[in-house]
Amino acid sequence: MRPLVYLDNAATTPIRPEVLEAMEPHLSGGAFGNPSSAHRFGREARAAVQEARRKIALALDVEPGQVYFLSGGTEADNLAVVGAALAARAAGRKFRVAVGATEHKAVLGAAHAVEAMGGEMVMLPVDRWGQLHMDALDAALETGVAVVSVMWVNNEVGIVQDVCAIAERCAASGTPFHTDAVQAIGKVRVSLADVDCALLTLSGHKLGAPKGIGALVIRDKKCVHPIVHGGGQQGGIRPGTENVAGAVGLGRAVELAASELEGFQRAVGALRDRFERGVKRAIPDLEVTGADAPRAPHVSNVTVPGTDSEAMLMHLDLAGIACSTGSACSTGSVEPSHVLTALEVPFDRAITALRFSFWKSTTTDDVDYVVAQLPGIVSKVRSLAGVLRR
Repeated sequence: MRPLVYLDNAATTPIRPEVLEAMEPHLSGGAFGNPSSAHRFGREARAAVQEARRKIALALDVEPGQVYFLSGGTEADNLAVVGAALAARAAGRKFRVAVGATEHKAVLGAAHAVEAMGGEMVMLPVDRWGQLHMDALDAALETGVAVVSVMWVNNEVGIVQDVCAIAERCAASGTPFHTDAVQAIGKVRVSLADVDCALLTLSGHKLGAPKGIGALVIRDKKCVHPIVHGGGQQGGIRPGTENVAGAVGLGRAVELAASELEGFQRAVGALRDRFERGVKRAIPDLEVTGADAPRAPHVSNVTVPGTDSEAMLMHLDLAGIACSTGSACSTGSVEPSHVLTALEVPFDRAITALRFSFWKSTTTDDVDYVVAQLPGIVSKVRSLAGVLRR
């Protein structure tokens, strides 16, 4: 029977058994209270949410009261970018945001929303190693922005930004710095004791917690205005009844990720390196995007000339291999990823990009199976492309 190999862990991960166990009392009805209620059922739920905050705060070196639970990374990014812009406008400052060119679409979409409200967006370029151009950052800070948003670890290629240097420049100018750390938590060391960061996004389903839960660390409530309105939960910054089970799961997942970081980096980094050595040996013209840049251990983005990512994805799926494409199919034509375009990857390579992402459950057998299957799939896709061209 053909094995099934899941190498799309940057998209989502399975829920960890330890996380499910922690959540179970709040899912089965045994501890179902509303954390805003004053009676014992509510107090029990509120205590569970507070304990989840404590675990996340301990892992990130922040205060528990600075952790706000939301529906996921997208909402957290929107609250950080749009909320900071609204706060700046209300205070009479520039209604203007600066974002990195390789940001997740949640950040880019939020920046475009600021534009739609009458504000401005500054796009900060990166070099071909994915590192932010600091002179462009300095120019944006000098002219004034409400917030700077730069991702800690890129979701498509795994490149790690120098967030310490970016945060220092922002702090020196009195500008809030936001980082989307969704792909960083549990993969690289993340401590806000080391980084002068006002706002940080994390998401549960990237580290073994369920979908639909995330958090935004807000170290100064004055730097954001709410974008959801209603009751007074979470200080009014993000009102609405808290997802108690989700918060508990996220807290446990972050706690586990922090405690296992060194082992994860060592084991998963070795699997990624084994994969890259194998596929480069088998397909000599394959290239690893960002291979010379600092990278997190769990992502490998590869390009293979003469193929296209959509066809490769289909044939890999037929072989029982799950990964993701580095390009988006729109209106019948394949367009390169904005991340690869910003990294100056040539168009003919960018449209062939595939992202393989690894997790603690990935095995050497998984990697070796993909390495064995990939050359034949590349050959098949190249042959089919040649027939279509004729």
